[in-house]
Amino acid sequence: MSDKSSSIPKSRLGRIARLASAGARTGASMFLNRSEQATAKSAQKTATALGDMRALGAKVGQMLAFVDGILPEDQQDIFAEHLKPLLEQTPTSPFPAIKAQIEAELQKPLEELFETFDETPLASASLGQVHRATLKGSKTEVAVKVLHPGIEDALKQDLKNVKLLESMAAMVGARKFDSATMIAELKERFLEEIDYSHEAKNQKEFIEFHKHNKNIIIPHIYDSHSSTRVLTSDFLTGMTYDEACAHPDESLRAKWCDALWRFYYEATIVGNMFNADPHPGNYRFLPNGDVIFFDFGCVQRQPEERSILGCKLHLAAARNDDEAFEQGCVNLMGLKGGTWQDLAIDYMRLCFEPWFNAPYRIESAYVRKVVQYLNDLKFDVMKLKDDSFVPLGEGMLFVNRLQFGFYSVLAGLNAEVDYASIERSYLEPLEQRLKTRGLIP
Repeated sequence: MSDKSSSIPKSRLGRIARLASAGARTGASMFLNRSEQATAKSAQKTATALGDMRALGAKVGQMLAFVDGILPEDQQDIFAEHLKPLLEQTPTSPFPAIKAQIEAELQKPLEELFETFDETPLASASLGQVHRATLKGSKTEVAVKVLHPGIEDALKQDLKNVKLLESMAAMVGARKFDSATMIAELKERFLEEIDYSHEAKNQKEFIEFHKHNKNIIIPHIYDSHSSTRVLTSDFLTGMTYDEACAHPDESLRAKWCDALWRFYYEATIVGNMFNADPHPGNYRFLPNGDVIFFDFGCVQRQPEERSILGCKLHLAAARNDDEAFEQGCVNLMGLKGGTWQDLAIDYMRLCFEPWFNAPYRIESAYVRKVVQYLNDLKFDVMKLKDDSFVPLGEGMLFVNRLQFGFYSVLAGLNAEVDYASIERSYLEPLEQRLKTRGLIP
């Protein structure tokens, strides 16, 4: 992978050509009876092509790297091995370009802003890279995230590529389910991700919301050293995801699963917002069970009415109430009877297995089953003989992205956890508040 920013293809045709090349290699490996060596070679070339593209190309690679069920099972490990660096180590932008970007954004020479600044990035992802530094005067250690120079143009070119967007939607089970709505959502979220002032606002909201959850750690933002293309926050570190997955103490891995679960689902249902980018590079794990969370660029807001329906659905599952759960599915998804309602409820029941069968160990085989079930639903839709089909509602694309990605993260940690009890701990107080407000009976 190149470390030169000029290696990012800027033209739409150039980026489509690079993506098509990567897709051809991946597709050939998936559908031809290839040797392990040939598959590895294909995976490496795919990783290089997607990494050099950065922007949405790298995001495609990230999803292929860790979400179970997208690639054939016999090739998942090989591709994951070669694509995993895309989670934190995409090609970097050269330091002179990064320095110029910071100084243009913050309107001061780098030496006046920071006491020290490591020219070698700690990590580089699809849209930006992170440098370790200390603030001038206070000498506070910080992480400085800087948007890759030129990445905005590259992303906007990608967002014109309908085929690429449809492919990304398909990875989270959205193809054939009102693709126009899904593509509009993709564009909106990804454009938000290149505005670091938007991310800073999201991060502050998550800090405030989770301040009662002491095992959830979110870095403080320094507004004086942040802008639309630069985001400066406390430097925090811990074990990587791979190190956490390999930790021999299952009780500690279970604590990490608890923190992850609360971070996503409590904020989604109680706070009406969810971070829809659950890839493994966004966490660091501490030996006391705490988890540090990074990257708040892709956050989906949802109306309170949907959160209320979500609360009732999740509580029904946590209480093992099948009748209430089925009604909750009907209400949340706007189902209207018929074959599609039966299929949709069966799918949701499978997704909520960790609630109904708690304590539960989420494993890769289960995640693959969920992904495959949704893939099969796409064909069931085409075979429906009645008019019972109801398109997925607005926001559901990123719910699937969260679910598949998050379940894959938990599968890697491989711990038995009472997820139903965790859910009841924050949803039952919410239920009481909603009753007091007269919003539920």
